[in-house]
Amino acid sequence: MEQEISFERIPTHIFSDSDSASKSVAKEIADLIRKNNQASKPTILGLATGSSPKKVYQELIRIHREEGLSFKDVITFNLDEYHPMEPDSIQSYVRFMKEQLFDHIDIPVTNYHLPDGTLALDKIPEFCRDYEAKIERLGGFDYYLLGIGRNGHIGFNEPGSTINSKTRLMTLDIATKIDASPDFGGLQKVPKKAITLGIDSIMKSKKIVLLAWGEHKAASVAKAVEGSVTSDIPASYLQLHPNASFILDETAASMLTRIKTPWVVDSVKWDRNMIKKAVTHLSLSLQKPVLKLTSKDYNEHGLSELLSLYGQAYEINIEVFNYLQHTITGWPGGKPNADDTHRPERAFPAKKKVLIFSPHPDDDIISMGGTFQRLHDQGHEVHVAYQTTGNIAVADDEALRFAEFVVDFNEKFESPNAKANRIYKEAIKFLRNKPDSEIDIPAVREIKGLIRKGEAKNTCRFVGIKKENAHFLELPFYETGTIRKKPIGEKDIQIVMDLIEEIQPHQIYAAGDLADPHGTHKVCLDAIMEAVTRLKHREYMKNCWVWLYKGAWAEWDIDQIEMAVPMSPDQVFKKRMGIFKHQSQKDGVVFQGDDSREFWQRAEERNRATASIYNALGLAEYEAMEAFVRWKF
Repeated sequence: MEQEISFERIPTHIFSDSDSASKSVAKEIADLIRKNNQASKPTILGLATGSSPKKVYQELIRIHREEGLSFKDVITFNLDEYHPMEPDSIQSYVRFMKEQLFDHIDIPVTNYHLPDGTLALDKIPEFCRDYEAKIERLGGFDYYLLGIGRNGHIGFNEPGSTINSKTRLMTLDIATKIDASPDFGGLQKVPKKAITLGIDSIMKSKKIVLLAWGEHKAASVAKAVEGSVTSDIPASYLQLHPNASFILDETAASMLTRIKTPWVVDSVKWDRNMIKKAVTHLSLSLQKPVLKLTSKDYNEHGLSELLSLYGQAYEINIEVFNYLQHTITGWPGGKPNADDTHRPERAFPAKKKVLIFSPHPDDDIISMGGTFQRLHDQGHEVHVAYQTTGNIAVADDEALRFAEFVVDFNEKFESPNAKANRIYKEAIKFLRNKPDSEIDIPAVREIKGLIRKGEAKNTCRFVGIKKENAHFLELPFYETGTIRKKPIGEKDIQIVMDLIEEIQPHQIYAAGDLADPHGTHKVCLDAIMEAVTRLKHREYMKNCWVWLYKGAWAEWDIDQIEMAVPMSPDQVFKKRMGIFKHQSQKDGVVFQGDDSREFWQRAEERNRATASIYNALGLAEYEAMEAFVRWKF
């Protein structure tokens, strides 16, 4: 049994990952359906779309296929739909639900209901009244599955929605539109409105379960669970429901009090990691360097238990200061002929084989460009593996410009490669007439991939990496032509395994950014972790360390950092020049979220912020720092 947490105003269950959480929720839904089937009663479900429920739907499909669960007496109503929206559009929630669930189970077509995104504006009020009336005639929802928006919305009930709001046409909040922009290929293409089930109908459900995965949901989850009930965070209304709960993975729960500052909730095990977490939090909260913290500071801020173990603040301060100091190194590959007792990396072997995995063709230089350069300059054998083509992030006009250049070049110099010319002409014709919602044809995806491949090669030349040390894996899961990718497959894992086997590295660097807006980082990391797990019995893997870096959006919390690589002003500038090699990603990147800065600006400010935190804690002042956490597989 979980201990009741006074800070949390709604039952909240934290799982190690979204897979185990989704299976638990799917089992609960399956058990409800079986119970009602046996009693010859229909099961009325409310369903959500988006990334959060996808694994629940996958598990329900598995239970249907392997355990015989029947959905013939299940009736579903979906939360929302964009307006205007054709049902067969790739962004349509009708299409999403059919592809993710309905087409794979035995639910009758007449039993699932979704808002109609094709309705004329004057028909929507009547449709909304009828939608609610159908639900009421069935006795309301037995179970409602929800997600949460980054701004705290449920469905498209945006901030400002009242608890008694009805099903209606809603104007989308700017934060919602920004989060949806990757699916539509840009903010300007996102519909301005959507039809959403009202909060009133949701709150009448017998049971409500809200799912949230990932760091980017942590802030809204904390506000909804621990904050006051407010229309500014519509999900907070669930605090007033008698049978609602939040199901979270560890990253989505990271800003809850029991995770962020667990010592104020209950007794904790004061190991090195917890001590570092508590003292750095205290130091930054009080804006005092670690070595200046006093016993009074500890006692007044919930750390008297820690103080009692040590007797005085001085001893704790020295210990934590040394922890922090030992994470800093200018030798990310290990310093040759040096005592490495307190260094984050081993001194031996002096020259290491290093394999940097980059999910997209620019993550290497954006996320760890200074470390990348230093590893090469210090004589290590550096390899870079670009896991995906990154073609989805190339704007259509950039691809059109590239294709037109090739055709013009071939015609001017009478190139004999007629087949290539036909492919490029086919791409040009498609791009000049492409509807906003249409998937790129293979020729266009190939061109966009070549653009990004060329930019990655240019970066490697800039750093000094040999041509043969740049590996373009083109993992199959990515090549769908849409933001929604396939699940990781055996072929993806095998490609990663083969490269590790070929190089037999002493160091692996991988993107550990679990808040990646379009999910590619997480899938790429899953492929690496699975590959490493399968290979860990190999002799060479016993001497291989895996370091995780973050993407352009966030950094590791200071208490998590195990290796911090400082950068001089010149190194910061050189990293910026390396990022500039990715011309297709400059000046109007498609996937910027709500951050209008370019990648180089985000990277620099993040690296400077990391250095500033070390400085605030009382350590040496550096221009910038890149940070890493070791995965001990």
